[in-house]
Amino acid sequence: MDPGPYSDKIPHLVFSAFQLMFAIITPALITGAFAERMKFSAFVLFTILWTTLVYFPVCHWVWGGGWLGKMGALDFAGGTVIHINSGVAALAAALIIGKRTGFRQEPFYPNNLTLTMLGAGLLWFGWFGFNAGSAVASNGVAGLAFFTTHVATAAAALSWIIFERIIRKKPTTLGFASGAVAGLVAITPAAGFVTPLPAVFIGFVAGMLCYFAILAKEKLGYDDSLDVVGVHGVGGLWGALATGLFASVNAQGLFYGNPHQFLVQLTGAVAAIVFSFIMTSLILFVIKKITGLRVEEDEEVQGLDRSMHGEAGYYLR
Repeated sequence: MDPGPYSDKIPHLVFSAFQLMFAIITPALITGAFAERMKFSAFVLFTILWTTLVYFPVCHWVWGGGWLGKMGALDFAGGTVIHINSGVAALAAALIIGKRTGFRQEPFYPNNLTLTMLGAGLLWFGWFGFNAGSAVASNGVAGLAFFTTHVATAAAALSWIIFERIIRKKPTTLGFASGAVAGLVAITPAAGFVTPLPAVFIGFVAGMLCYFAILAKEKLGYDDSLDVVGVHGVGGLWGALATGLFASVNAQGLFYGNPHQFLVQLTGAVAAIVFSFIMTSLILFVIKKITGLRVEEDEEVQGLDRSMHGEAGYYLR
């Protein structure tokens, strides 16, 4: 293969595989909003249509020479393209598909906090490839993205459990894991554009904002099973705007003398929010007409592992 477009040492196939990873992880995030209640056939169709009709256009706008990229929008590894995009789609899906059976009538606990923490650790580690890899080289920018990702994530995890302790009197492991993900999300658009101290601030604020977004969800009443809206949507929005404030490496944000950059970031965020919500809603309504969206109530109560796939994650005696 000829060398890739971003580096004379990166082949097209390698760069393509890296970008396809972004493409499949984004609709995977959305699934958290409608977990336990969508038909498998509808899910497969949604993944194909949403990736093609929503993810690809927004990705092109920012990274493929589209109008936001030409305006100068900064998105190092996917704050707008991935997290705002998926967070808004998750909100549309949660509203259209509706609440889980028994929502607010019975508690829904995490299945296994030990596996949750293991997964959070793997995600934290894997995100270094997500963010540092977006430098498309082993260089100083990749090193910066690696370090800012780490400190922002740590700050967000700490922030979440601090506010959890203040509001609910008990810091939790689930809160720590959620805060870490919020920090990973928020630093993603800024990772290669900000220095470490602003990264700590971005992460700390992300933990606080996303925690309060989860509390707001409880009052608003929509059923987002895995808090995709509160963590990815809110965290991604904060990260995109914070990039316009704190960028100082290969770009300048508002606090470094370039207020226009913040306006560009805001424009990109609003465009992604409007486009993703409208297109996701249209896709879901079309799928509802074709296959239907929700499983039957008895299938949901039984659990989709058994009712849709004839298997179970655990056979406990």
